[in-house]
Amino acid sequence: MTRYLQIWLASARYSVVRTLMFRFDFFLWAVVELCWMSVNLLLIAVIYDHTNSIAGWSKYEMLLLVGTSLLVQRFLMGFFWSSIFEMGRNIRTGHFDFFLAQPGNVLFMASTRKIDLDGLVNSFVAMGVVAYAAHKLGLHPSALDLVLYAVMIFCGLIIHYSLLVLAVSFAFWATSAQGLEGIYFTMAEFSRLPRAAFRGLAAVVFVWMLPVVVVSNAPASTLLHGFQPSWALALLGAALLWLGAAVTVFHLGLRRYSSASS
Repeated sequence: MTRYLQIWLASARYSVVRTLMFRFDFFLWAVVELCWMSVNLLLIAVIYDHTNSIAGWSKYEMLLLVGTSLLVQRFLMGFFWSSIFEMGRNIRTGHFDFFLAQPGNVLFMASTRKIDLDGLVNSFVAMGVVAYAAHKLGLHPSALDLVLYAVMIFCGLIIHYSLLVLAVSFAFWATSAQGLEGIYFTMAEFSRLPRAAFRGLAAVVFVWMLPVVVVSNAPASTLLHGFQPSWALALLGAALLWLGAAVTVFHLGLRRYSSASS
């Protein structure tokens, strides 16, 4: 683990240096992501000008939920998105040979090579949204609640990472996985909705089969209502299940990979 941490720190240092070489690009994408986040928050303000509750959630409860969803996605964009996105392209072009030749776990080396500072910077904005909503709701979470919230955010990040790896892994079988990546982002939109809004088939698909709703609802509910074992176990189980599925599918696809020299 120490060796892999050193590898990751070296990759992170390289990413930071490269980002600072192209400062305008960094600021531009940071502003673009900030504008996108602002649109999501303004949408809540517009909707709650016409209603006081959605599926039993008040304005600031919904703001807390959306802020939590944005926080998980900013971490995904900051730590993994660029690397995983390029992984699909490298599989298609044969440049994936570069990672196969490295002395380390292939999935780790391929999915953690780059860090996007713009996504990480905007994660602080998402944290600010969560803190502002908690203040407006008069919440005073204990240190244990905050630790549990952070652990659940980490589990949610694992689920998002696993879903994205699964989508990109289909590039081993298909010519391109870009359409599947688009489907992933469509599903991620549902993470900004409360669990109570899903009923029937929608609840089965987006709560139990594809736990995109649990990713944001479980941490938010911890801050709102305290620790709930059912939410925590559901999120932890989903994280382990989807990570296992992602690693399995990735390695099955790796057996089909034809290098650039073949």
